[in-house]
Amino acid sequence: MSDSILDRRWPWLVAAAAIVVAYLLSTGNQAEPGSGPADPRQVGTIDDLQQLHERDDVNVLFILIDTLRSDRLGSYGHERETSPFLDQMAATGVRFDRHLSQSSWTKASMASMWTGLNPWRAGITRFDHVLPEEAEMPAEILRDAGFRSIGLFRNGWVAPTFGFEQGFEVYNRPTPLGLKRGVLAKKPTLSKGGTDEDVTASAIEFLRVHSGGRWFLYLHLMDIHEYTYDEESALFGSHYSDVYDNSIRWTDTTIKVLIEHLVDQGYAENTIVVVASDHGEAFSERGFEGHGRQVFKESTEVPFFFWLPFKLGEPVVVESRSRNIDIWPTLFEILGVETSRPSDGRSLVPDIVAAATGTEAPAADRTGMAYLEMGWGKRNIEKQVTVSVADDSLRYVRTPIEVDLVEQLFDASLDPAELKNLSETEAATLARLRSIADEKLAEPPIFGEMPTREISEMELNQLRAIGYDIGQ
Repeated sequence: MSDSILDRRWPWLVAAAAIVVAYLLSTGNQAEPGSGPADPRQVGTIDDLQQLHERDDVNVLFILIDTLRSDRLGSYGHERETSPFLDQMAATGVRFDRHLSQSSWTKASMASMWTGLNPWRAGITRFDHVLPEEAEMPAEILRDAGFRSIGLFRNGWVAPTFGFEQGFEVYNRPTPLGLKRGVLAKKPTLSKGGTDEDVTASAIEFLRVHSGGRWFLYLHLMDIHEYTYDEESALFGSHYSDVYDNSIRWTDTTIKVLIEHLVDQGYAENTIVVVASDHGEAFSERGFEGHGRQVFKESTEVPFFFWLPFKLGEPVVVESRSRNIDIWPTLFEILGVETSRPSDGRSLVPDIVAAATGTEAPAADRTGMAYLEMGWGKRNIEKQVTVSVADDSLRYVRTPIEVDLVEQLFDASLDPAELKNLSETEAATLARLRSIADEKLAEPPIFGEMPTREISEMELNQLRAIGYDIGQ
């Protein structure tokens, strides 16, 4: 793009920043925004990654890109140039090639990611569930380790009223700052909900005025979910799937501007940038579109990579299965932060080291589960669960349809799109994966019965506006 977010939106930045950094405004740091400085990071090795826990200055910028399926990024094989900057970031860091979200609906997926527990174990599976105080969140753990924690979100499913603010000093939805000319979207509510520029502008101001000490900055971006892009990002057509790619290109540029300012403010050499997603999106591969309805590949395979305080000379690509429940155990080990909280996930550091050194990763449970209560958004509906088990190249999917449970089996090594059902010819494999699903689902929830809250009609309308059919 010819201009940056800051160039376009500077008149509104102070108002946006007031939401986030009122307590920091006395620092007096008046550095002017940069114009895209060169990457100052030195070349490092996997040994440097393993030694990051010895440092006391490493920050975490956690970028959650809502509704981003991995196969629409160039670094994951997409033929279109949707993500040049994200691809560049992944190429100098650590990328996880087969990464699985634990649900295809934001609230269940994010609760699972933050707690490190599978959805039925975390217990957040319905629209009115609230994370209990007993759930120890990453922001709480990092706060106790000396980090300042700021959260900026635009998706109502991760609002403070659902318990997601635990541990954050500031946790807010930035006020929409108005739209620049040329912004387009499939969602008619865009003018009311703003864009990710609002989140990014506040994050940039936080970086500009922060006065010292370690920080954890969580940004939850929504423009891909809302199919938002601008005229300069409209490169791939006007079909629904094309518009999705356009919105990825728009988001890629938004993140590029943010990282340029991270570099400009001197944080490149002491910040881990994490890029992850909560779920993907379906485009009629099986006759339906969107997410929050099924747990097939297209709505659960998501990107995950690190951009580190140094460049790796050779890209490290972890090809073994990884999961969203593994993200925080991995970050805690890298940062040297100790926690005794229960977890269904595990640290991926051994897998990273194995991928970097060309050795075999140690034996570990790499089975990935995705779980969804169908009808999660309805007040009065009988519980029906769809679940998938990903085991190496295999995926088992069990879906309730009317009175039957329909089982499907796919092998991505033979059928990358996972559209050919092998359940009738691979009975033994089907039975093995069914057994894994039954065994896992028998594990009890950690926190017991979930607290719930009444959701106002205004909140319901806000959630309906971004595409959710709930509350009836």
